[in-house]
Amino acid sequence: MKLGAMEAQGNDETGPRSVNPGGPAVRAYSAPRASAFWVGAGIFLSRIAGLVRESVFAHYFGNSRAADAFKAAIRIPNLLQNMLGEGVLSASFIPVYSRLLAEGKEELAGRVAGIVASLLALVASIVVLIGILMAPALMGILAPGFPAEVRDLTIELVRIMFPGAGIFVMSAWCLGILNSHRLFFVSYVAPVLWNVAMIGTLLGFGHWHSQDSLAVLLAWGSVVGALLQFGIQLPFIYLRKTAEGPAIGAAIVLAIDTTLAPVRQVFRSLGPVVVSRGVVQLSAYIDGVIASLLGAGAVASLSYAQILYLLPISLFGMSVAAAELPEMSRATGAADEIHGQLRTRLIKGKRNIAFYVIPSIAGFLILGRHIVAALFQTGHFTAQDTLWVWYILMGSTVGLLAATWGRLYSSAFYALRDTRTPLYFAIIRVTLTAGLGLLFAFPLRGELSYVLLNLMRLPKPALPGIDLGLGVVGLTFSAGLSGWIEFLLLRWALQKRIGSTALPDHYPSKIWAAALCASGAGWGAAHFVHLHFRWADLGAILAAFGVVYVGLALAAGIPEARSLLRRGR
Repeated sequence: MKLGAMEAQGNDETGPRSVNPGGPAVRAYSAPRASAFWVGAGIFLSRIAGLVRESVFAHYFGNSRAADAFKAAIRIPNLLQNMLGEGVLSASFIPVYSRLLAEGKEELAGRVAGIVASLLALVASIVVLIGILMAPALMGILAPGFPAEVRDLTIELVRIMFPGAGIFVMSAWCLGILNSHRLFFVSYVAPVLWNVAMIGTLLGFGHWHSQDSLAVLLAWGSVVGALLQFGIQLPFIYLRKTAEGPAIGAAIVLAIDTTLAPVRQVFRSLGPVVVSRGVVQLSAYIDGVIASLLGAGAVASLSYAQILYLLPISLFGMSVAAAELPEMSRATGAADEIHGQLRTRLIKGKRNIAFYVIPSIAGFLILGRHIVAALFQTGHFTAQDTLWVWYILMGSTVGLLAATWGRLYSSAFYALRDTRTPLYFAIIRVTLTAGLGLLFAFPLRGELSYVLLNLMRLPKPALPGIDLGLGVVGLTFSAGLSGWIEFLLLRWALQKRIGSTALPDHYPSKIWAAALCASGAGWGAAHFVHLHFRWADLGAILAAFGVVYVGLALAAGIPEARSLLRRGR
């Protein structure tokens, strides 16, 4: 993955460094063209830290029952984080807050921000308390396939990690404030501290404790990391000076008041978005339930694959969508003018996303085994585990481009103050994911999976006492098909409102050709370059892949390749 992937629309334009006596020195950006780069840079660093965390986790836990317990436990409090966190605030709070700033109503914007923070803290505290008390009941619903000892461990872990989820909700509020002021980097790099806290816990206690005890300590480490992630953002809100002089947070006053019209607008948008996020979490819940019934190691294997699958979504989908949302929300003028601005931003955003996501798909398909082995194959994580995770990753690539483009189109709807249309299409996707997941997962558990592996001339993994088959691959494959249907519906509905956002026909085909050739170069490097150190071997593979891909893209005249080269220089 390349940091330059965050190339936004055109050249990098920055404003002067703000005067900030007594506070952090942060560059203020007068144009949005560098915004996606800084979002992506922060995400890149946090994801790299996440990969290191997962590599260390795999070393100590592998695909054990304790790994299943921890992966299942961390998903349950994440329900709260996802229901009230970044995605929800991006759709409801940022458009309102950004518009108030654009209209010069800083004092009103601060009042709205303080009220939203107060209400979020109140709701999150109540939900955390309920989650701690109801952890056994939640486990019976969310992971019914676990045996008793794994279930008991998971309940303990859930109770420890729930307060951290509440802290993450407030961290997402900080992100909304900073994004609206075009300070993107700090919020997206803050999760590095969460990852560092967990890595430190594993390295500090891993050699001295059993897997079950280590899982409990790691849960506490995640809570400490959440506090660090939240705390690092506060100085940039309350100490960083604005161009007018006072700090960003000077006008923010905590209060409970729902009489303000902008606050009511935030919460009118919040309802559909919370439901939409709940629907998405229902899909994750269904996948978790099915995975828990597919055999030992299924939940952990799915989680390892998702770490890699979510990397390009975060780097190239979220970075562009997150940077574009405040800018699209600030669009003013007649309806035709606003629609024209949205079309321009969407087409450029789609081009940027495709330039980086399509080679990610090709790399996962052809080089995924080497990537998984370099990152995770150590300690309790064996070569056979690598094969399972690679196959799951293959299934995940089906919907990768749809998922990243879908984020961008959803941001356009949110900028138009329409949170209901993405909700309707999310419900369709989740329904299809559940139905297709059941259709594919269980039939692919048995001998059929091995027939398919033989047809594709892929090796058959052999894990002692474990027979997963390709059931989890069926889950990710079905989710990808459903994601494409959701994206096509989003595109159809948006184009009815603002006009065509299609890319030139030749553009995707050029990228696919370059990506497949680059994957062949990476495959050759994997077979002929042996540096006897897994990270060095992976570096050689990715270097061959990247050089060939960028070179062919330049030869094909793709503008994004030239922008990447300029940024690299």
